[in-house]
Amino acid sequence: MNVCLGVVKTMLWTHLAPERREKWLRRLFQIGVVIKGVDGVLETVGGALFLAVSRSTLTRIVFHLTRPELLEDPDDLIANALRHAFSHLSASGKLFGSVYLLVHGAVKIFLVIYLLRNRLWAFPTAIALIIAFIGYQIYRLSTHFTCTVLALTILDAIVIVLIWHEWRYLRRRRKRAAEHGPDVYR
Repeated sequence: MNVCLGVVKTMLWTHLAPERREKWLRRLFQIGVVIKGVDGVLETVGGALFLAVSRSTLTRIVFHLTRPELLEDPDDLIANALRHAFSHLSASGKLFGSVYLLVHGAVKIFLVIYLLRNRLWAFPTAIALIIAFIGYQIYRLSTHFTCTVLALTILDAIVIVLIWHEWRYLRRRRKRAAEHGPDVYR
């Protein structure tokens, strides 16, 4: 893992001027935060729908959506796992899933708005909340491993690094503006 990161860093960083590296990292930050915002909207809508629709209707929807895939490949792991999960969904499991998606999505939307507005307080807040969500995701991975949760956890870790970098950049920039006047802030 460290070897791969070292190769990527060498390829990317040694050939880019510092200003271009900074611009590139800031663009990645914006892209990552926008992706988190879209994900937050989808989670919030999904949580509301999950809460509003009955368990039997959810099961019928999942069976309907997975039917074409299972006709093509009866052993499809994801389609079969979805059918199994929704056919055994308890009322408390449905409520927990709904509330988790609603809260997780709403928090993401709130933080994305303030991160994109460069509110300094939002940066450490976002980092702390994403670390808390990563903690929960790691717990979930330890009890029931899925590649999707692993991929989302890795993405969250990358977004934390980008948020941290942007936070440091903005603090340095504001400090320079305070010391040398607003012309430096441009």
